[in-house]
Formats: sequence, structure tokens, C-alpha cells
Amino acid sequence: MAELLQRMRKKTDYSINGLTSFRKFVYNNKDGLFGPLCTGNYVNCKNRRKEDSHLSVIISKLKEVLLSVLPITAIVIILNFTLTPLDRPVMLRFLIGALLVIIGLTIFLLGVDTGITPIGNTMGAGMIKPNKVTIVVIAGLLLGFFISIAEPDLHILAGQVDSVTGGLISKVAILIVVSLGIAVMLSIGLARIVYNFPLNKLLTILYGIILILAIFTSPEFIAVAFDASGATTGALTVPFILALAIGVSKLKKDSKSSEKDSFGLVGISSTGAIFGVLIMSIITKSDKISGSLEMSGTESSAVLAPFFQQVSTIAKEVLVALAPILLIFLVFQKVSFKLSKTKVRKILFGILFTFIGLVLFLTGVNAGFMEVGSIVGYKLASMDSPVYVVLVGLILGMVTILAEPAVYVLTHQIEEVTSGYVKRKVVMVSLALGVALAVALSVIRILIPGIKLWHYLLPGFIISIVLSYFVPELFVGIAFDSGGVASGPMTATFILAFAQGVAESIEGANVLVDGFGVIAMVAMTPIIALQILGLIFKMKSKKGGLENNG
Repeated sequence: MAELLQRMRKKTDYSINGLTSFRKFVYNNKDGLFGPLCTGNYVNCKNRRKEDSHLSVIISKLKEVLLSVLPITAIVIILNFTLTPLDRPVMLRFLIGALLVIIGLTIFLLGVDTGITPIGNTMGAGMIKPNKVTIVVIAGLLLGFFISIAEPDLHILAGQVDSVTGGLISKVAILIVVSLGIAVMLSIGLARIVYNFPLNKLLTILYGIILILAIFTSPEFIAVAFDASGATTGALTVPFILALAIGVSKLKKDSKSSEKDSFGLVGISSTGAIFGVLIMSIITKSDKISGSLEMSGTESSAVLAPFFQQVSTIAKEVLVALAPILLIFLVFQKVSFKLSKTKVRKILFGILFTFIGLVLFLTGVNAGFMEVGSIVGYKLASMDSPVYVVLVGLILGMVTILAEPAVYVLTHQIEEVTSGYVKRKVVMVSLALGVALAVALSVIRILIPGIKLWHYLLPGFIISIVLSYFVPELFVGIAFDSGGVASGPMTATFILAFAQGVAESIEGANVLVDGFGVIAMVAMTPIIALQILGLIFKMKSKKGGLENNG
């Protein structure tokens, strides 16, 4: 088993949750991977290789984003001509929003790869140089807070909470509370790696405390808390956290322990979001807050105006969110890192791309993309039969997970870890059915007032924790890390808005209580599915005699 893990680490360069996961591109003159052989002088050949490599990366990112966005777009177009006709301005805003989402997400992912992830790698390596746990913990607190507060999926969720509650629960409050929680749990997770504390035992303790806190928390905050856990582990946060985990795990001389400990940190960190919101609810004694959704999209005839209105505000928010990351990097570069000017320039360009991409992405989401999600959900739920809205929810869940590029990375990774014993097609089918069921069950929960979110989450997480004691430790880490794989940008945007539209349509439903929770459901499914596959691998490895190696 250990040999398989080492082989996997050498062969792949994966980042589980970010849309930003792909094999490194390698130029090979003999094979001509990026075109015909270069016959010019050395400098021209070298420049040509760089251009080909950059072009290939851009095309790769664009394909990833198209796979995520186009299926949702196609479903909306089909619904527009069948069950839920949309006003022309609304449909035009949606299409413009979808275009901005595609362009923005592509640029953003390029920025994460060239700017944010290298900072994470450098920080991780710098943290272990003094070989002191105190340095690791303090650095984890700072980095965890600032990287989380810049996460686009969290901005979307916080904005929705602010909008639905009419500003009673502000966007800034959610961002700060969740980011503080992430920072604390990231530090605890890094300390766990250093002290080699068992992952399953720590998760048992954390979810046990969460269960106790949930008893004293108002229902209005439980759904938001668990949704925040899924939303905060997005395309910006996860690659950064994984880079830190790999860097800190190098403190260990035992290669097997280091391999296992490079997973699990994302899962531990994500509990910080739950802690933050639950504690905020208890301290502020905020309860009996009702939420509603303004269904005014069909009345507005403006097409471009909403985009221009949003862009300046969003640009300021993104600038404030990214500035601390840039400042920390520049300070450490001056004091400790001493990277070459070329590397620094590349990282700065990466941060610029991250900024531009985030502004375009969030503008597209807020000005046109999410609006249609809520309108479609509202209209479907208003129809005579509830079958339509449940069926569309089922299809949305399945399309989202099948179109998520990070899922392809995860499935390939599991197949390589298990040396082909657990087939990627089996993993794909398991995840697709699980997430489709998660969205459908979320819709049913909204339609039937008697069903509460905890009726799903409590048994789900109990099963997850129990399984963690029977599954190989590597699979426990991968499973809890992968909770954010499914809850990507499309879940945090369109499916969340869809659920809120359904809640607004149902008489007696509270959008704040019933409209949230779908991200939590989608994030929980992969944890159970992958641990079950871990059990399958464990049984197969016994038969194949691999257990003796692991």
C-alpha cells in the first residue's frame, strides 16, 4: 500500500477541490506534444515552448469551466421553451451572466495556479523551516483567515444571507465569523499533522461539539452554518490549504505518515465555518429571524444596467479581500522568502488575474446568473404537481457533479491509489447518484414542512464518523476533503438560488430556514460515498494480499 501511495504522489500533481486540478504539462521535443519539432535557435524554441505551454493551460482551464457552466445553461434554455418561460430581459441577463462566469472563472483559476497556490507552497515550506509548532499555528491563523475571507463561494453565500434577511445578518458578519472559524480550525489541523493525532478521533471530537452547539442554536442558523462549511472550501481556499498541508507534513520523517497527513486538513478546516456561525447565533441570541426573496427579476426590463451597478461594489470588496494576502506575501518576501524577481513577477500577475477573474465571476453571478435560478425554482414549485420541481432538482444535482472537473481528478486519484481496484466509473456513478439524491431530498424538505435539515444531516454525519473507524486512514482524509468537490461554484450559485426560489413559492416556508441547506447536503454525500468505496478497497486489498504492504 505504501508503495502505491508513493507512486501516486510522484505521478500526479492534484488539487482535490479547486477546478484547478490537472497534470503538469511537460514539453517534449521528441514527442512533439504541443506541435511540430522546433528547428529554430535555442531562444526562439524556448519562447515557443512557453507560449505553447501557456496556451495549453488556458485551453485546459476553459474546458473545465465550460464543462461546469454549459450543462446548467442548457437546462435553463430547455426550461425556458417548455415549463418555465422567462421574460426576454431576464434570459438575456442570464446569458450575459453565464458568459461573464465562464470568462471570469477561467481567468480566476489561472490566477490561483500562478499566484495563490505558489504563495501557499512557499508559505508551507517557510513555516516548517524554524521547526516550531508555535510558528505553524500562528501562521495558520493568519493565512486561514485571509484566504477564507477572499473565497468567492463564501462571498456568494454571505451575500445571499444578507439579501434574504434584509441585512439583519450582514454579509460582512458572515465573512468575518466564518473566516475566524476557518483560521482556528486550520491551525488545529496543522498541529494535528505535527503531533500525529488520529484524524478520525479529531473529527469525532469536532462533530460531537458541533452536535452539542446545534442543540442551543436556532434553526435559522443551522442551515447557514452547514452551507458555509461547504461554500468556504472552494477554488481559492482548497489549493492553498492543500499546499500548506503538504508543506507542514514534510516535518515528518515517516513518508507513510506524511502521505496520509497531506489529506484531511480541508475537512478539519471546513468545520470552522460551522463553529463560527453556530457560536455567533448563541452569543447574539439571534432567533425567530424570517427571510424572504424578492422576486422582482421579471419586472426589470434593463439588461446591462445591473452589471454596471454591481461591478464597482464587487471590485472594491474583492480588492479588500485580496489585499491582505498580497501584503503578507510581500512582507515575507522581503524578510524571509527572497524569491527571484521572475517568480515574484509571476506571482503578482497571478494575483492580478485572480482579482480580475473574481470581479467578472461575481458580477456575472450577482447580476444575471443566480436570478434565473430563483425564478425557475419559484415557477416550478408554483405548478400544480411537485414532481416537476423534484425531477429538475434531481437532474441539476446529477449534471452538477458530472460536469465538475475536480470530480474527474478525484476519481482518477482514487483509481491510482487503489491500483485499479476501485474503478473511477464506479466512483462517478456513486457520486452522481448521491448528489442528485441530495438536491432532490433538499427540495422535498422544502415541500414538506415536517422534514427538517437535521433529519438528514444528523444521521449522515453519524454514519460518516462511524465509517471513519473502519476505513483506511487515507480514504478518511480524501473523503472529508472531497466534501467540497461537489459543492463548487454551480452549487453555491445556481442550485442555492433554485432552492431559495422553491422556498419562496411554498406557503409557510421560511427562505432562511428552508432555502439554505442544499450546499450542506451536496457536500455531505461524497464523504459517505468515498468512505464506502474505501471499505470496498479494504476488503479487496485483503483478498489481493495488499494489506501487508500498507
